[in-house]
Amino acid sequence: MLIDGELVPAASGAQFDNISPATGRVLGATAAGQGVDMQRAIGAARRAFDATDWSTNRALRRRCLHQLQSALEAEQEDLRTELIAEAGCPVMTTELAQLDWPLADALRYPARLVDEFEWERQLDGGGLFGDRNARLVVKEPAGVVAAITPSNFPLEVILNKLGPALAAGNTVVLKPDPHTPWNATRLGRLIAERTDIPAGVVNVVPTPSNEVAAHLGTDPRIDMISFTGSTAVGKLLARRSVDTMTRTFLELGGKSALIVLDDADPAKVIPAAVGVCVHAGQACAATSRMLVHAALFDEVLAAVTAAFAGVTVGDPALPQTLVGPLISAEQQRRVLDAYAQAGDDGAEFTTGGGRCTGLPAELAGGYYVEPTVITGVDNAAAIAREEVFGPVVVLLPFDDDDEAVRLANDSAYGLAGAVVSASSERAMAVARRVRTGAIGVNGGMYYGADAPFGGYKNSGWGRQCGIEGFEQYLETKTIGYRRPRAARG
Repeated sequence: MLIDGELVPAASGAQFDNISPATGRVLGATAAGQGVDMQRAIGAARRAFDATDWSTNRALRRRCLHQLQSALEAEQEDLRTELIAEAGCPVMTTELAQLDWPLADALRYPARLVDEFEWERQLDGGGLFGDRNARLVVKEPAGVVAAITPSNFPLEVILNKLGPALAAGNTVVLKPDPHTPWNATRLGRLIAERTDIPAGVVNVVPTPSNEVAAHLGTDPRIDMISFTGSTAVGKLLARRSVDTMTRTFLELGGKSALIVLDDADPAKVIPAAVGVCVHAGQACAATSRMLVHAALFDEVLAAVTAAFAGVTVGDPALPQTLVGPLISAEQQRRVLDAYAQAGDDGAEFTTGGGRCTGLPAELAGGYYVEPTVITGVDNAAAIAREEVFGPVVVLLPFDDDDEAVRLANDSAYGLAGAVVSASSERAMAVARRVRTGAIGVNGGMYYGADAPFGGYKNSGWGRQCGIEGFEQYLETKTIGYRRPRAARG
């Protein structure tokens, strides 16, 4: 762990196993933070914010972010191998959002904002004193940030929290998901060994204990919780933070819709549909509901079924693999339970619906499920409403654009989505009506460190990335003052 500038074991010496989701075998051990370790980390972050110049020294923050960028780039290939091993993500995903994309801009963009952001703005006049009155609006760091991150895109989320939080002048206690701790502990080592980030500014405390993690939601020394994960846990954190009035940023689940209008080319729909299979469907923004115009429904269903049936499932380290394992045996059970529930609800499985069979012997202990295409249910079915976090898509028909929008918005979630049409204008008109935080039109990509990402409704509140994400980590202060009288000549 990294606590108060030191690389340390847990105070108790406790460790926990890091399990390969591809094989079910132990990769190695990680320090298991206990309550005393988390308390020490919170205290270190509090002191670093209150007693050092980190929050006010913008030049230092910019330099340290560039140092961390260089350190990560120097170990980029080690990170790639590590992510494939502990997250079970296919190697191709590390060339995208798992590693290469965030490494390109997740730290560079907020480092640039250190210089470009409008930290202060002047307001003239107002109040009782007319022109002699002036006001200054000042942006200041929120304070101590608890960053709690998931297992599906672990490093991507960590960097897109850490970059703006540090650039804005905050200190951080990072609690990575216990299924994917090593990319975070590597980051901690690089911070300690390769940067000038002062002791206590960043603390990394892995733990398998929910009780230990709960300290971050109740400790009054924490000023902000930045959480990415399930809606259920996000709501729990929000409730626990009320007593301390701790600010929360919550990027939660999704059940996003891919809308296929009647003028779409079915062949252009297939890449977007198969995208649900990437990393075994473990993506909160996955478009796991396909809303297809009735005139194209049978053709699109047949094409999507054939594509899913032909997807390569297997060893995530092989370049041809698109679908690797789920992160854990527990998640595998949840996905299989969702398949079973869909069957009970009368769903038709056009391909998949169970565990993967026929895998090599060395993968027999891995957590694999079949890529699955489901139809024959309506939008009220659990498979169409609940986030599964597996390689499954449900296809639903509609008759016109208004019904497509109604079905897309008939969801507790509002994180992402997509629209496909031969007409850009028509697709944009539909996209503007969908109540969601991000949406792609005809293959357009919304991802980037400069693009705010987050959800409506049960998909959370606040935004990560972009100016909006940077301001998420800032407080606003307004200072009113009287100008001196002008000297008389």
